[in-house]
Amino acid sequence: MRCSQNRWNWPILLCVATAIDCGFDPFADAPPAGNPQGLCIVPPEAEAEDTSHPDQVVGDGSPASCTSEAFVSAVAAGGVITFNCGLTPATITLERTATIVGPTGRRVVIDGGGTVALSGGGHHRILYVNSCDPAHGWSTSDCAALGGAQLTLQNLTFVDGSARGLRPGGGGALFVAGAKLKVVNSRFFRNFCDDDHWDGGGGAIRIESLSRHQPVYVVGSTFGGRSDVGNVGSNGGALSTHNVASIMVLNSVLSDNAARPYIQSAGGGLYDLDGDLLSLCGVQMANNRADHGPGGAVFFGANGSQGVLSIVGSTLRNNPSESKPILAGIAGHAQIVVRDSTIE
Repeated sequence: MRCSQNRWNWPILLCVATAIDCGFDPFADAPPAGNPQGLCIVPPEAEAEDTSHPDQVVGDGSPASCTSEAFVSAVAAGGVITFNCGLTPATITLERTATIVGPTGRRVVIDGGGTVALSGGGHHRILYVNSCDPAHGWSTSDCAALGGAQLTLQNLTFVDGSARGLRPGGGGALFVAGAKLKVVNSRFFRNFCDDDHWDGGGGAIRIESLSRHQPVYVVGSTFGGRSDVGNVGSNGGALSTHNVASIMVLNSVLSDNAARPYIQSAGGGLYDLDGDLLSLCGVQMANNRADHGPGGAVFFGANGSQGVLSIVGSTLRNNPSESKPILAGIAGHAQIVVRDSTIE
């Protein structure tokens, strides 16, 4: 069963603040994680973490034991978190956002084993970590200097997360500020955030304030991938970043996402403002769109004249926008390096 769709060919779910199941099964009825044609070498620090000795296990072997409260409590405790939800894939619908206290520098690894989906139910942001939040021990206005949590998300599915009406804005599935982030072998479907505010970016993920010594890695993951499961935000339908020095997207798919309908929406797939390096390697980007601004696939606003957008071994096709791009689907201001790629 499919959701009914609007004239932009995205499910109505993403345009309203209510949860609509529509019979969607993220395991039987959704694209897989990652780009199988992506051949880029993954550096050791970007690979999945060892979770063979977890600190927290959500569930006792039965589906009923994998509850919202069990997951939220495990995230608050931190460490390595795994799941034991039974023999079949499980979707945990959150009743409130799971929060990681940021500036302690602790390591948090959440591993779904490929059989766990975390849902915001169309009402809740799924994960939140903010080293600049005073409630979390904020001590300076320089988030990048705090050395916040080291967060790894792997083998997980994030679906129907909502950041609508929240401040700080953006990140229907995940909001991160001042914390190191790595996403491996994960999927993001139907997540959304405010579509009427310039800072409502990142339908799936919003990242802010990371120094050049804390690169963000997105490896072997999928954002959208089909017309009825894309992510939507006003800037960066899938991912939006601000003041993040280095972002490395490897062997991943960012397709069928949208930046809309805010009057200055940009970056249908990815929006990166004030960064130094945005690297797309082994990435497939197709059918993303910016309905009211530049960059159907990517908007990259470099931090100064030395910023670099690197595209290697990737394919960008059919990523329309309202404004004329620098290259097909790409807008912003940066040095652009393209190698062994197709951009149409």
